[in-house]
Amino acid sequence: MTTLESPLHHEWDAWHRDREEQLRTPHGWLSLTALHWLDATARTFDGIPGTWRATGDGGVELTADGDAALEGTPVTGTVSLEPVDGQPGVLVEVGERRVEVIRRTDEYALRVRDPEAITRTAFTGAPAFDVDARWVVEGRFTAYAEPRRLTVGAVVDGLQHFPTAVGVVRFPLGGAEHELVAFPGKTGGLTLHFRDATSGAGTYGGGRSVTVPDPDADGRVVIDFNRTVNLPCAFTAHATCPLPPAENRLPVPVEAGERTPPRPDLPA
Repeated sequence: MTTLESPLHHEWDAWHRDREEQLRTPHGWLSLTALHWLDATARTFDGIPGTWRATGDGGVELTADGDAALEGTPVTGTVSLEPVDGQPGVLVEVGERRVEVIRRTDEYALRVRDPEAITRTAFTGAPAFDVDARWVVEGRFTAYAEPRRLTVGAVVDGLQHFPTAVGVVRFPLGGAEHELVAFPGKTGGLTLHFRDATSGAGTYGGGRSVTVPDPDADGRVVIDFNRTVNLPCAFTAHATCPLPPAENRLPVPVEAGERTPPRPDLPA
C-alpha cells in the first residue's frame, strides 16, 4: 500500500477538505477586512453605519438609524452590546456584511466581515506538507493539580491573552523527548499551540496549533502533527490571535501540517 493509498492519507484528505470549506464560509476568518479599536468617544468608521463607543462598564454602544440590524431587527436609536472577553463577538448585520463587536481583556473593537474580501474570493486553499506517518506520535498527558491562567502576547502589539492551561503533554520527536503546555480544545480534547524550527521559515511565524483527542485513562494521547493548522492571523491582518506560551517552542522542525498561506491582501 502506498502512502497516497493509506487510510492515514485518505482520512487527512477528508479532514483537510472540511478545514478549507470552513475557512471559505461567507463570514469566516477569510472575510475580515478591518479591525477598529474603540474608546469612550462615539466615532464613525468608513463604510460602517452608525456611531460606536466603548462604555467603560463592560459594553459597547451603537447608535444607528435603521441601517444596521441585530438578528434581523433594524437598530433605531442606541443599543448596548456586551461581547465576552476572548469569545466570538456580537454580530451586527450591515447588508451582506457583519460587524463583529469583540472584547479582548478590557479593550473593545469592531471587526468587519465581508464575503467579498479578497482574502476570501482569492483563496486557493491552505498549503500543507505531504502527509507522513512519522508525524503521528504517542504522548502522555499530565494534568496540573489546578488549571493555570497564563499570560501570553498577541499578534496585536500591546494586547495580551490569558488562556487557561490544564497540563503538559510529553512526546518523542526527532530523537528526543519534548513537552508542550496543553489547553482545552474548543470542542473537546486538548490544543497544543506551539512554535517550532520551521516557524517563520516555511510556516507561519506566529505559531500553529494541533488538537488531540481526550487522553485515555492512563493519560495516553495520539498527536497527529499532519493536522497542525494555522491560526486565523496567518490568513488576515485583522485577527487578534494569541502567541504560544514561551515554553511551547520546539527546537526541531515540524515539517507537517499547514504551511505559510499566500496572502492576496498583501503586496506581491
